Amino acid sequence: MFSFAFWEKKTPLFNFSFYYFIIFVFFATECFKINHTPKGTCAESVKIAIDAGYRHFDGAFVYYNEHEVGQAIWEKIAEGKVKREEIFYCGKLWNTCHPPELVRPTLEKTLKILQLDYVDLYIIELPMAFKPGDALYPRDENGKCIYHETNLCATWEALEACKDAGLAKSIGVSNFNRRQLEMILNKPGLKHKPVSNQVECHPYFTQPKLLEFCRQHDIVIVGYSPLGTSRDETWVNVSSPPLLKDPVLNAIGKKYNKTAAQVALRFSIQRGVVVIPKSFHPQRIKENFQIFDFSLTDKEMKDIEALNKNTRYPYSK
Repeated sequence: MFSFAFWEKKTPLFNFSFYYFIIFVFFATECFKINHTPKGTCAESVKIAIDAGYRHFDGAFVYYNEHEVGQAIWEKIAEGKVKREEIFYCGKLWNTCHPPELVRPTLEKTLKILQLDYVDLYIIELPMAFKPGDALYPRDENGKCIYHETNLCATWEALEACKDAGLAKSIGVSNFNRRQLEMILNKPGLKHKPVSNQVECHPYFTQPKLLEFCRQHDIVIVGYSPLGTSRDETWVNVSSPPLLKDPVLNAIGKKYNKTAAQVALRFSIQRGVVVIPKSFHPQRIKENFQIFDFSLTDKEMKDIEALNKNTRYPYSK
């Protein structure tokens, strides 16, 4: 996945070590199918997003498209459309790379692919580990994932070392629950606490308790699947109700001349949640950015909060 975000140098709302962002709106490519997505689709989408005003890119080596993301960024830099210091890139540490001795080499590989000297944010993608090795999804003879014992505190210390070495400006986590966050926050000798936690979050799965805990510890919640995801049965529970057909979201959208998707995104950012919508359509990329010209009332926010069904869409992130 890579993601795009709106960048604004005004009232600071989120602070990622020297970088201030008032609102994040992401464009995600996590569900890219390597054998079905035409070459260059990712790069073209990144360039469209930059032209539309996005400046934040959320990616990962495991998404197989960082070379296109880097290519698109540098093409836009060469055009004079954007400067490197205006780009905020987030990379991810994959499950097979949790052993501390693998963390820096993995990040350095990402930097080489992107042709960058540093990433602005580097996060642990999942709090569980797979067996280290060349296979990104190691499986046994029965097709089951081969897991590996992990020491999250030791992995975190390796991320701290990457930050101290200037390879990452900030560090964070993804898919961590409160217990796992507390494990890091209470670690003896903690040098840098997580600045963000990327988790599933949308009107049908609002995560109020985790959001409040993260607020108390100045950890930004980054919400993936904010629109309920696509209806791809290979990785999504398609028996769950489609979020964008919800009558409440559509009624509110009609009032503001907005789509249900734009209402859902506006709901999240008014809660202080960073959003990561997925789209490769130029018009939808632009629409996902056009959520700053209206605000939801307190009643509308409460009405949308009441939609929570604790529904998870992806089978796994």
